[in-house]
Amino acid sequence: MFQLKHHTSDSDEPIENVISLIAGDALGGNPLEMDESLLKDTLPILPLRNMIVFPGGAVPISVGRERSIKLIKSLGEKQRYIGLVCQKDTSVEDPDKDDLFQMGVIAEVVRVMEFGDSFNIFVQAKKRFEWIDFIQTEPHILATYKIPEYKKASKDDKEFNAILDSIRDAMIHMIRLWGEPPRELLNTIKHESFSEVLIGFCATNLPVSNKEKQELLEINDEKEQAYRLLMMLNRETQVMELKMNVQMKTREDLNQQQKEYYLQQQIKTIQEELGGNTHQIEIEEFKKRAESKKWSAEVAETFDKEIKKLERLHPQSPDYSTQFQYLETILELPWNEYTKDNFNLKNAQRVLDKDHFGMEKVKERIIEHLAVLKLKNDLKSPIVCLYGPPGVGKTSLGKSIAEALGRKYVRVSLGGLHDEAEIRGHRRTYIGAIPGRIIENIRKAGSSNPAFVLDEIDKIGKDHRGDPSSALLEVLDPEQNTTFHDNYLAINYDLSKVLFIATANSLSTIPQPLLDRMELINVGGYIMEEKVEIAYRHLIPKELENHGIEKSAFTIPKTTLAKIVESYTRESGVRELNKKIAKIARKIARKIAGEEEYPKSLKIADLKTYLGTEEYSKDSYQGNEYAGVVTGLAWTAVGGEILFVESSLSRGKGSKLTVTGNLGDVMKESAVIALEYVRSHADELGIDSAIFENWQTHIHVPEGAIPKDGPSAGITMIASLVSAYTQRKVRANVAMTGEITLRGKVLPVGGIREKILAAKRAGIKEIVLCKDNRKDIDEIKPEYLTGLTFHYVSDVREVLNVALLKEKVKDAKSLV
Repeated sequence: MFQLKHHTSDSDEPIENVISLIAGDALGGNPLEMDESLLKDTLPILPLRNMIVFPGGAVPISVGRERSIKLIKSLGEKQRYIGLVCQKDTSVEDPDKDDLFQMGVIAEVVRVMEFGDSFNIFVQAKKRFEWIDFIQTEPHILATYKIPEYKKASKDDKEFNAILDSIRDAMIHMIRLWGEPPRELLNTIKHESFSEVLIGFCATNLPVSNKEKQELLEINDEKEQAYRLLMMLNRETQVMELKMNVQMKTREDLNQQQKEYYLQQQIKTIQEELGGNTHQIEIEEFKKRAESKKWSAEVAETFDKEIKKLERLHPQSPDYSTQFQYLETILELPWNEYTKDNFNLKNAQRVLDKDHFGMEKVKERIIEHLAVLKLKNDLKSPIVCLYGPPGVGKTSLGKSIAEALGRKYVRVSLGGLHDEAEIRGHRRTYIGAIPGRIIENIRKAGSSNPAFVLDEIDKIGKDHRGDPSSALLEVLDPEQNTTFHDNYLAINYDLSKVLFIATANSLSTIPQPLLDRMELINVGGYIMEEKVEIAYRHLIPKELENHGIEKSAFTIPKTTLAKIVESYTRESGVRELNKKIAKIARKIARKIAGEEEYPKSLKIADLKTYLGTEEYSKDSYQGNEYAGVVTGLAWTAVGGEILFVESSLSRGKGSKLTVTGNLGDVMKESAVIALEYVRSHADELGIDSAIFENWQTHIHVPEGAIPKDGPSAGITMIASLVSAYTQRKVRANVAMTGEITLRGKVLPVGGIREKILAAKRAGIKEIVLCKDNRKDIDEIKPEYLTGLTFHYVSDVREVLNVALLKEKVKDAKSLV
């Protein structure tokens, strides 16, 4: 049933079914008609505590104050009209003239009902009035009054009629928002013909403040009053709709929560029926797993404390899943669990040789570690750093080492790592915290002594989030990693049995403290013979298998492989070589699938068909017909190369030196040192000093697009300059490398292995180098040195004695 709670202005008690009473009693006939003969010069005033009534309004009023009761008792047949005026302040118990609004309505008391000490009256408001003065205040208020003018709107005013229609629609909409109203009420509002009655009814029941209602009552123009009423109706309707939307959303959210809670309780009940509480089952399972762990007393104490904390948490709490994940991490870690090492040294050597060709130093170090471990059975694992150019097998070597030792294998790529928390983990105070990569991979390995590859350790970054390389200091220090602290785990973990293998392309970007903690092993580039063997033993079988070709169906001979290495690749490792073999395998697979003819054994002549034209030309010795042209040896990231230093003289005053060929600062300094040495020892070298005043010197190193730098071309430049100044012939098939000083001393240089192999490929027969580099020659396999003669020198004079002949070149210049 539709109900509206409305407070009377006298006792503040709720009166229900107001709208129904109004609809039934107030809107029948013309409710504004009144018997003016009963009106006198004075009018009894009934103060209303919290209500403003408009002409046409029919409302019930509960009367309880003493003066108001006396007023109702004084009424009779000839005095049934009273003035209804609202109080300004509802808290005033006995209002005076200053406590009442000036304007009110004259109302007819239609019905009086007595209820003990109080009365309920029903009144019909007739006309507005203004009281002038109070004549008496006891036993009730009696006041003089006047009827103010009221401008009625014309019935033919279309705008006014439109406003009335809008008021009807707005009022019906508002009533429906309160609840489902009686049908007769809606019909009465729709068909009410008295505009003042319609306005009065709507205004009386409008849920706004008394101040606004009083302002509406005091408007003396009916059209303006109706327009103001429509504005207030629209505003309040919008407010009510907003409130109802908010309540609806709140109720929906509450209903969803209640639904989820109900379902959770049902699930809990079902689980208990099937065999117990899941929450408790999980905790019991954790405790059972903990019994089989080999952890220390400290870890056991921490676990017990954390499991008790989990028991106190509600399963629906956000902290429950965080605590659950933490305990699961502790249980999954292999505390004091180790795989048994395979101490068969021959088997370890066989595994390492099977997977990788060469790399004797690395293999020797691993076998040594395994031997000591076999004898002592308690050795901290070494921390090895393999450094060298890309593609030489540093990363894959870690997997072979793990297989040789019988250990688990894990790998972490550190390239581009910036956040220290990636190593040490995040504290559990952060949302989504996880362990660091070290602990996480130990957990995945399921063993506390895996072979752990730290790949690309030279490419670790550093920014505002921390320095990961500093965090690695604790990991890679044998004195500290017995108690490695992960921020997430918050328990010390022993990493001393882990075999850490770091890989890097360059040592220059690795911090010195980190370098000091690692055993550095140089994994240099492969020579051509090694690349051919690697391709023949490993790359070709792998690519044939990857492309679905049987081993007996196709092969690439070693001579063809050597041609591919020389003419189609330029690298230290074998990645590019592997791509070329894969390219050939794809074309062969296409021919086999298309049932076309193809070569069973790939010949050198077939390479143009399968790989295209040659991409690189082989460095070769260019002869000794010209003075000032000497062959040097250089190291590059893709291996060794030969280079030519050319010196030329042109007439001109002064001793200007021009250096070209895209040379770096160090190499330019070597040229300056070489020239200064030649000038200071001119007499000794048989050079007329006048040449320096009349001839300008130009040193050029060909292939100017390629940057070159380093001190190793020092002796090559001196030999070139002396040959140019003396026009002496350079010994055929000689190459050299070494740094010089102003005193003429020859210093050792690096990259000897790669340089020697490059010289051999170029057809060089004799090599001049510092005597301190003899140790580097001794480390190279003898078969790679066949056909080479080495001249070990310590002074420039020795270099010139070996490199230059007494004979002069053909068409020698006359420089004097």
